Order: sequence, then C-alpha cells, then structure tokens
Amino acid sequence: MQMGSTLLDKKQDPCAWIQRVCEDAPPRWVGAGLGRRCRSSDLQRPRRLRHSLKAEAVMAATVVSRIGMGTRRSPIMWLLLSLVAVAAAVATEQQVPLVLWSSDRDLWAPVADTHEGHITSDMQLSTYLDPALELGPRNVLLFLQDKLSIEDFTAYGGVFGNKQDSAFSNLENALDLAPSSLVLPAVDWYAISTLTTYLQEKLGASPLHVDLATLKELKLNASLPALLLIRLPYTASSGLMAPREVLTGNDEVIGQVLSTLKSEDVPYTAALTAVRPSRVARDVAMVAGGLGRQLLQTQVASPAIHPPVSYNDTAPRILFWAQNFSVAYKDEWKDLTSLTFGVETLNLTGSFWNDSFAMLSLTYEPLFGATVTFKFILASRFYPVSARYWFAMERLEIHSNGSVVHFNVSQVTGPSIYSFHCEYISSLSKKGSLLVTNVPSLWQMTLHNFQIQAFNVTGEQFSYASDCAGFFSPGIWMGLLTTLFMLFIFTYGLHMILSLKTMDRFDDHKGPTITLTQIV
Repeated sequence: MQMGSTLLDKKQDPCAWIQRVCEDAPPRWVGAGLGRRCRSSDLQRPRRLRHSLKAEAVMAATVVSRIGMGTRRSPIMWLLLSLVAVAAAVATEQQVPLVLWSSDRDLWAPVADTHEGHITSDMQLSTYLDPALELGPRNVLLFLQDKLSIEDFTAYGGVFGNKQDSAFSNLENALDLAPSSLVLPAVDWYAISTLTTYLQEKLGASPLHVDLATLKELKLNASLPALLLIRLPYTASSGLMAPREVLTGNDEVIGQVLSTLKSEDVPYTAALTAVRPSRVARDVAMVAGGLGRQLLQTQVASPAIHPPVSYNDTAPRILFWAQNFSVAYKDEWKDLTSLTFGVETLNLTGSFWNDSFAMLSLTYEPLFGATVTFKFILASRFYPVSARYWFAMERLEIHSNGSVVHFNVSQVTGPSIYSFHCEYISSLSKKGSLLVTNVPSLWQMTLHNFQIQAFNVTGEQFSYASDCAGFFSPGIWMGLLTTLFMLFIFTYGLHMILSLKTMDRFDDHKGPTITLTQIV
C-alpha cells in the first residue's frame, strides 16, 4: 500500500481509506479488535442513515492506543492508523447545509429553535425525510453541488434586504412560493454522503442523472417514483469564474428545472445540498453593508411599528409617538403603549391647536382607579437673533382626582419646522431626568424613543427631527482634552529641543589652550 496515494484517497473518501487499511491489517491484530471490526459490515458503505462515522473514530483511536502499547515493530502502520483516527474524527465535524421544499403542503412541522452550532445528525435527518417521502410527491429532485457551506449564503445571499445582489434569487423565490419548506443550516457530512442511497431505498427507484435537455424529454408520472439527480458545479479555487458567478449559474439551473416541472404540472419534492463543505473567503469589500445571514437565518420577528397619535381638526396638527409609554403612581407602573398608539377610540378631548400654541390631551379611564389626563403643552415663538420660529414644550401636566402635577420639560425644544426626538424623556434619574417637578410627586413617567411635532405638520409623517443628544458627548470631550494634552507635551518637548545650544569654540592643540576662568 503506497502511503502517498493512501493520503490522497483519504481526503476524498475517509470511509474507503479506512476499509483499505483494515484489509491490509495483519492477522495478529485481530486480538486488538481491528480485524474483527474490519470484517464487520460497519466499514462497508452503509445502506441506511442510522450508522455513524463517530463509532469508527472511537474504534480507530482505541486500536491505535492498544497497538502503541503492545507493538513496537510496526511504526509505519501505527502512524497510518493514527491518521485513520484523525481522518474519521475530522469527517464527523464537517457539515453542509440542506434546503428542502415541496409542492405539497404540511410535509414538515416547524423546526424548534436549536442552540447555535447545532448539527443535524443522520437520525434526525431521517425523521425529517421519512414523512415527506411517504406522504409527499413521488418525484424527488436532488440538486447536488460539489461544495457548499453556510458561508456561501452568508457572503452571496443578498444581506440586509439587498435581494438584487443575491446569487440565490431563484432558490429564495422557490422557498417563498413553496407550500412546504425546511432549511437545515448544518447537517452531518456523513448523513449527506449516504443521502442518495437512502432516497433510492425509500423510493425504490435508481437515481437518474439528468440535465436540462434530458429533463425536457422525460415524461414524469405523479404516481410512479422517480429520483432525479442534478449535479451543480462549484469550484472555489478556479480562477476562470468567481464563486458568485458559479453560484448564480447554479441558481439559474435550479430556476430552469423548476420552471420545466411547473409547466408540466408535475408535483415534486426538491433538495439542495453538497457533497462536502466549501471554504468561502469573506470579501468585505464585496458587500457594502457588511456580511450577514439572510437565506438560512432564523428570522427574528421585528417589533410592531405602531402609528403615531394624530390630532386633527381640518388637517393633521399634532403628532406624538413613543416606542414605550409608561406611567407609575405610588411605584405601580402601567404600560400605556397599547392603549395609546394605533387606537382609534383614544380620547383626545381637550386638545387644541393654533399657529403659536398647541396642547395634546390624552385621557384614560379607568387608570389607577380614576380618570387620568396627560396634557402636552407646546408654544412657538419668533426669535430675532436666529430669524426663525422655535418651539418649546412648556410643561407636561397630569390631571387626576382634581389634582394637577406639573413637569418642567424645557429641554424639549427645536426649530418649529422640525420635530423633536429623544431616546428617553423620563422623571427617573437613571434615564436623564428630563421631566422635573418643583415639588415631590407620587407620579413617575417614562417615554422611550419619544417624538413630537406640533407645528408645520405635513400629512401623517414627522419632519426632520431635532435630537436631544448634544454634539459634544463625554467621549468627544475626553478625546479633545487628551489630544490637547498630548499636543502640549509635544510642543514643550519641541521647544526644549530647539533651545539646545552647541559649542562654538573647540580646543586646538596647535594654538593656545582654552582657559576657563573658574567662577567662585
């Protein structure tokens, strides 16, 4: 057995390499357990997905340890068996994505969210495939790419909604339109390596390698099983075509095949996977907005964006919005967000507007066992210095049980043509304390992502927002002061260097000596 060829074959097929090593094992190694495992059927090509390569890795490691302790005359074979154990262990850590979709409904139940890094095993994969093959269409398409990894979708899948840049437009469209679909980002490489054999046994049909021309000539029958294998090339190391171009070409093949089946009205179940994983270099310059998972990512439900409160007379006059609107009385907090925004029956009685004064009144009943009214009072004035109108929120009032609580919010100000926005408008000290009362109060209020506009409102949209965040943040001040301090040190050092004076007279042995007068 040639070591060079063996190592080359090991990279291509670790299972076959283990088998050839076992076939060359001497009979005296039977006692160590290797010969018995070599004669078993576990090292043959498995007929089902339930066998795992991890058992071979454990077996090989055990045999290596036994031989290392009991045999000193076969260092080369001991080294080869060590490589067997490493190859088997590495093979178990490789995974490829698997994308499934079908023209039939309800073939797969929603997959429960798993922990990050979860790898679908062969047993788990069989639980996903069995119902689809037994209850779904009898025509199965297997798009088998040479190499594919989750990084391909990350780098070329059109991140951050830029679907026009996606190399998987046809695949994404097929998943969107398919009545049933399932995406498994990481499937054990060993399970995928036996997928063709597994599908062949389940369907009772031999795989038929087809291309576009052959597919158009085939007459598929919905009642007769068919396993169609379409090979898709992918060569990441090729200098002739960039990976994006190759993946885009593969996606076009998928689109053409699906169009052919759709024109013939043939029900089908399709799967896209790869023989082995690829290693995709992340080219940050290729994607302007950075890289992010899009196709295979579990979509996180974004928070609902509720419309702003709008006070109208003949047209929209006052707009008010907040991501969260919470109020507390005697340290008992109530969330008023759902009772305020997007509610057509919201009580705005008492609201008022003109060109120089505006008041937005929000009434809730019952709230803390009483009727409570919140009044946002704003005024617009002309300032000759800036030659423009500015608005300010003069105060915020809370009316309850005949009592009134005033909050001073003088920092809510800006040009009248703008709206005002602030991350927090709150009476709590940890959130800025922009709501200030002159006397202690039992009421507390917090508005998160607060925005209001009471003048120059056009339609239901806010104007450009004047934000409460100052230009000079603490970080900017620290940077400026540090820069000035370092500049001072540099200037002082440069001044000291320029102040150095060199000697202008030197001792000459041919002339009179230099006499230095002693200074007492």
